[in-house]
This record gives sequence, structure tokens and C-alpha cells, in this order.
Amino acid sequence: MKTLRAESKVVVLLSAPRVEVAYDPARVRGNPKAPVMIVEFSDYQCPYCHSVEPTVKELLAKYGDKVSLSYRDFPLTAIHSQALIAAVASRCALEQGKFWEYHDQLFASSKLEKDDLIEYARNLKLDDKQFGSCLTSEKYKADIDKDLQEGKKAGVNGTPGFFINGVALSGSQPKDAFTRVIDDELARKSNPKTVSISVTRVER
Repeated sequence: MKTLRAESKVVVLLSAPRVEVAYDPARVRGNPKAPVMIVEFSDYQCPYCHSVEPTVKELLAKYGDKVSLSYRDFPLTAIHSQALIAAVASRCALEQGKFWEYHDQLFASSKLEKDDLIEYARNLKLDDKQFGSCLTSEKYKADIDKDLQEGKKAGVNGTPGFFINGVALSGSQPKDAFTRVIDDELARKSNPKTVSISVTRVER
């Protein structure tokens, strides 16, 4: 197949399939008007989500203002008993303007018990009383469930699940898998001409 492609100079002009996925403007890292937006559905207790985190940070550093990241919750409560409370804790940190700092703390640690979550808040100088009250309330349950349902609707069935300008990328992928899609998207944005392909049916 590769030999035939090379000899025939085959060029694939079809775009990758895209999924309409909304992002949360309150949880965007980087330039919100970047030409490439990565929407990540993730779980703070998921080991694969932890392992891909350095890759995501590398990508944001590499592309600067060209790429941004939006985080959305997808707690796999059936297998991760602390995923939901960790997601709630991140929302409580968002209330006090420290979402990304708290997000990074959660991915830097494997301890997600309630006392640990409160300790992380203290480390970031968050208001103890407000954070503790938020953590024990159910005020963000509907918001987290909304993320979860929208993720499922988009086709996410495990974590992490990424959508790069709507192009799906599933699991803890290597950096090259991301850069291929990102580079294609940047090229498409800089040259927005579309190619139409017509198919003629030949009757025999």
C-alpha cells in the first residue's frame, strides 16, 4: 500500500471528521482566541490523564498563542471513587480564581481524600471556610454532569479524551500524535480554501 501510494503520488484531500464540542470559557489555559483549541475531557484520578499532562503542557509551551486548552470534567465514578470530589474541588478553587493552580496540584499528586483536597487549597492560600463549605455542598453536581453528558454525546467513553478543533484524539497519546493534528489545523487556518471532490458514477 505504501509503495503504491508513493509511486502514484497519492494526496489525501479529505479533512478529518469533526465533532462540535463546546468549551468552558472559565477554564481555558492560554489565548482563548487561539486558532487551535484543545478541549480535554479528563478525570483527576485517571492514571492515563496524569501521564499525558506533561505532554499537554509541552504543546502549550511550544505553540504559544496559537493553541489553547479547555478543561472539562469526565469523572469515571464507577472505577475512580475520588474522581467526583476532586472535580468538585477544582470548581471550588475556580470560585476563588485558582482553577489552573489547583488543577496542576491535583495532577501532581495521587492523594485525593477530602483532607488532602483541603490541604491543597490551603497551600494555594484559598479561603478555608469557603472552600470547605463548597466541597461538601452539591452546588456543582449539575455542572459536572453536564460536562460528562456532553462528553458522552461527543463520543468520549474513556479518559483522557481530546478534541483538537473538533478532531478527536483518544487516550494518552504521544506528542507527535497531537502535533500532527495541530499542524494540520494551523495550515488549514492559514489557507482556508476548501477542495471540493466530485464523484462521477459510470454505468457499465
